[in-house]
Amino acid sequence: MASADQLKALLKSHLEGDDERFFSIAMQLAAHEAKLGHGKLAEELRALVDQAKARRGLPPQGGEKPIPISRPRGELAGLLTVSYPKARLSEMVLDDVLSDQLKRIIREQRQASQILAHGLSPRRKLLLMGAPGTGKTMTASVLAGELGLPLLQVRLDGLITKYMGETAAKLRQVFESTDRTRGVYFFDEFDAIGSQRGLANDVGEIRRILNSFLQMIEQDQSHSLIVAATNHPEILDHALFRRFDDVLHYELPNEGQIASVLKSRLGHMTAKGVSWKRLASESIGLSYAEVARACDEALKDALIEQRSQISECDIRRTLEERRRMSLKLKEKLR
Repeated sequence: MASADQLKALLKSHLEGDDERFFSIAMQLAAHEAKLGHGKLAEELRALVDQAKARRGLPPQGGEKPIPISRPRGELAGLLTVSYPKARLSEMVLDDVLSDQLKRIIREQRQASQILAHGLSPRRKLLLMGAPGTGKTMTASVLAGELGLPLLQVRLDGLITKYMGETAAKLRQVFESTDRTRGVYFFDEFDAIGSQRGLANDVGEIRRILNSFLQMIEQDQSHSLIVAATNHPEILDHALFRRFDDVLHYELPNEGQIASVLKSRLGHMTAKGVSWKRLASESIGLSYAEVARACDEALKDALIEQRSQISECDIRRTLEERRRMSLKLKEKLR
């Protein structure tokens, strides 16, 4: 049975004309009834919500049309950056394991109402781990694009402040938004708030922020996707991992994957006889992002010089430039 707080929130959202929150609470009630074994009632509630959304021109739960959203106002404007990506999973070059994981997440989200009807929850709290440039940010865009949802990137510069308690209060605003507006909420460079509580250089405020995040993600019952990405999984607090539904590991591309990126981006403009395999074997150690940038540089050079074709030497030159830049950066970070 619905709690008093849920009923009050339902009535309040109706009186305030907040349709998104009203529908979100109604779906929470349906999910709660499903968990209690009241499958028929849960199904009836979801059907009523879908009918009401259809009358307002909104997509049903799990639909693929973009959910209308205005730009965040007030304090949220400094915490969230909103976009509507059109990226698709087919645009990414992935290993089979990672590809299967993402396909499963998308499939579960598209069939969310059916999963919730049986008292289960679709995967929606995701942790992405891997080196820079391996596809973590692209994944957030792909999830939003495939599901027709807005991508709301959490701005760490607006979230983290020096004042005690202020960051936790802002973090709560973000999580309250996940309930009001369904979307893909992306925490990039997540280690900034998820580092281990026992680190030597840790301070009390950082511990409080992490504890707040742990509590909020545990309590979050919205239909939004919460995606956190980190380049440094080794410093994440161990308590974080069990709060996520799925952990996705990103690796540097192998020879075959590099060749696929090169061919897909440059194949339409290259001269005959280009060996993608040879170029890929010489580029092991570069990330997807670095290979993509090298391709863009080769294309720009050809356009500027008014050449209709790109040679293997042209591609090799831009790849070598990226390798040198990568090595210099790694030396500075040591």
